[in-house]
Amino acid sequence: MAVTGGMMFLFVIGHLLGNLQVFLGPEQINTYGHFLQSNLEIIWPARIVLLLCVSLHVWAASKLARENVVARPVHYAVWEPTAASYASRTMVWSGVIVAVFIIYHLLHYTFMVPAVNLTGHDFAPLLDNQGRHDVYRMMTLGFSHPVVSLFYVAGVGLLCLHLSHGASAMWQSLGWKKKSYAPLLDGLARWGSLAIFIGYASIPLAVMFHLIQ
Repeated sequence: MAVTGGMMFLFVIGHLLGNLQVFLGPEQINTYGHFLQSNLEIIWPARIVLLLCVSLHVWAASKLARENVVARPVHYAVWEPTAASYASRTMVWSGVIVAVFIIYHLLHYTFMVPAVNLTGHDFAPLLDNQGRHDVYRMMTLGFSHPVVSLFYVAGVGLLCLHLSHGASAMWQSLGWKKKSYAPLLDGLARWGSLAIFIGYASIPLAVMFHLIQ
């Protein structure tokens, strides 16, 4: 759980850094997109490793959830959590909802299924003046529908809520979290997750408010 979660956390950061290039204009983001699409020897191994991480993470989460149920088959008569945060108490549900969000995201921008983008456009034929896939136009069109943009903001919000606990608990699971610097790790997890949320949410919001178009 910890190792696969950590690897996916790194992917989330890398993916964000790539997406934020949309603020640098069409040339930059389209060059980045063309680089990825032209180097299948890089992108496909990365996709396979990521898919393996997701599969193992889901399996580990299911296993831990079952073990928790077995360990306490009878629920508390009155449960008043004192140490567990909201993020930690909702990890299973936030994980399920994030999985649904990721599936939609893949259909929207990776597989470019026209039926899910709510714009009436097919993103696949979009090309820039150099014949490259127009990632900039795809993103600005894709986030032009308020429902889609707000869904993305909510989705990344839940993702970052999930990360805020997972990034902290990861060190505990690996045995690398000591009392002397545990508050530092917890703070980095919370503030880092907030920074990731701001970064991801800034893109659909910028399109909605015509800051990029």
